[in-house]
Amino acid sequence: MSRMSGAPSVEPFQPLRDDDPVVVGGYRLAAVLGAGGMGKVYLSFTPGGRPVALKVIRPEFGEDPEFRRRFQREVQSAQRVQGLYTAPVIDFDTDGAQPWLATLYVPGPSLAEAVSTYGALPLRSVLLLTVGAAEALHVIHAAGIVHRDLKPGNVLLASDGPRVIDFGIARAADTTALTGTGISVGTPSFMAPEQAAGATVTPATDIFALGQIAAYAAIGAPAYGDGPSHAVLYRIVHEDPDLSRLPSELRPLISRCLSRDPAGRPALTEIIELCHGLSPEPLRQGGDWLPQTLAGSLTARRQLPEPARTPPPPAAPTPTAYSPHVPPPRGVDPYAPTGFGPPSAPTQTAPGRPGMPPAGPGFPPTPPPRRERKALGRILGGAVAVLVVALFVYNPFLHDGSGEDGSKPPATGSSASASGGKRPDPQPVEYKGINLTENYFVMLADNPPRPTGKEGAGFGSKGDVYYQPRVLNVVDRDEITTGNGKLVLLNSGQQGSLDTCRSETRYSKSIRLDQLGDGSQLCVLSDAGHIALATYRGKSGGNDPSKYITLDLTIWRNAEDPQKKG
Repeated sequence: MSRMSGAPSVEPFQPLRDDDPVVVGGYRLAAVLGAGGMGKVYLSFTPGGRPVALKVIRPEFGEDPEFRRRFQREVQSAQRVQGLYTAPVIDFDTDGAQPWLATLYVPGPSLAEAVSTYGALPLRSVLLLTVGAAEALHVIHAAGIVHRDLKPGNVLLASDGPRVIDFGIARAADTTALTGTGISVGTPSFMAPEQAAGATVTPATDIFALGQIAAYAAIGAPAYGDGPSHAVLYRIVHEDPDLSRLPSELRPLISRCLSRDPAGRPALTEIIELCHGLSPEPLRQGGDWLPQTLAGSLTARRQLPEPARTPPPPAAPTPTAYSPHVPPPRGVDPYAPTGFGPPSAPTQTAPGRPGMPPAGPGFPPTPPPRRERKALGRILGGAVAVLVVALFVYNPFLHDGSGEDGSKPPATGSSASASGGKRPDPQPVEYKGINLTENYFVMLADNPPRPTGKEGAGFGSKGDVYYQPRVLNVVDRDEITTGNGKLVLLNSGQQGSLDTCRSETRYSKSIRLDQLGDGSQLCVLSDAGHIALATYRGKSGGNDPSKYITLDLTIWRNAEDPQKKG
């Protein structure tokens, strides 16, 4: 989502204009990445320094209640997508004055920009583009999402493979009152016939768009030509595309993808297999997947501009119990997603307004997005209740700090925290080669963590890490799940560590094995406060008497406060 559709731009970063906001949802903006029919995309950074692409939705959409309802639902679904060829959703606000969402920044041009600047791609690049986009759609469809707007502007070309962005977001604008006001939703040149005709949209709709993407990359132009929207849509619905300029190897595959009958289009798994069969050498994503001239142009996109610095306001507002100038209450994760509660604080658009953090030397960095007040009230109310109980329990010690026998109460865990001391990071403990049989789970508190199985336990066993077999349409869809916490699949470029697991917010309850390879790393965040880095080491072979996966675990026990239930 680091760039939206629109006219290709020579410069990857455009300076902020006078009508652009300076801060959105606590994120200080650094540059403009692009603009399109649904809004504008800006470059910003997380408190930890990771670049993000922050999309601010157009005010016209934000004023439509039906759009907000759909947008909230689609963003919730998009959070479940954790593929290697997608840009994960990092944060969002669907209830504020102007809705927005932030995704990981991808330092690469869109396919539209690349083709416009450098022309058509060679066969190997087209095949790698197709298999990467197919893998992305596989994960997107598994989350119950149909992309609906797959086009060259929504496929980014990173150094290690393509990234599909903006999945499902177009559905939020579909059928709202704004579709008849001149705001275009979807791109006519890349729509499927059923989509153009207003019929039911299914995953096969994205297969048609994938064929269009592959043809565009190989030809350097849309398969159905250019011209007025109504003329292009007529050709898509009633005519066959002109594939004469395609490499002969690609014609049968793309012709099937562009079948006007959705039932005649191949499945994603078949597309991937066919692409491998067409390649004279094994298809492996890497630094050489793009032509040299195009790959060399990616360097400029890694030289990120800094956010604009503005002087602090003349008089800083008085800090509140949870203002940007006061640490958040214990147990509140400042990096967690904003969620789907009541409206959050209004988006700020200019420096010096009430509640905006000062910037510049000597001031703390821009804080993460603020929580809504009702949730904060519940947290603080719970904290007060715990304090009252603690005072009651330790009442005998409160007179002079000693018990009746003159002994001091032990300074443990929460009491040390209450005195203001920072909890030290626990030492990691490593366990190699844990064979986790299907329908078995492990608990991070156990030393060593031994696979445990209970009759009929299943997902409700509350296991921290659980191996769950599933079958969908006679195809294995085995998963690693958790019934007692959260999982995060780390990207290939991330270094697994305690800090990484603490700062990630791309939570999931389950991750499919077909998303993993040998060495893939997952963060396991247990509700009991334990954190683990699980390294996937593969699955048992067909000749093994039992079905299991192998994991290496690095566990930090009692790294966080336990999550309260109820």
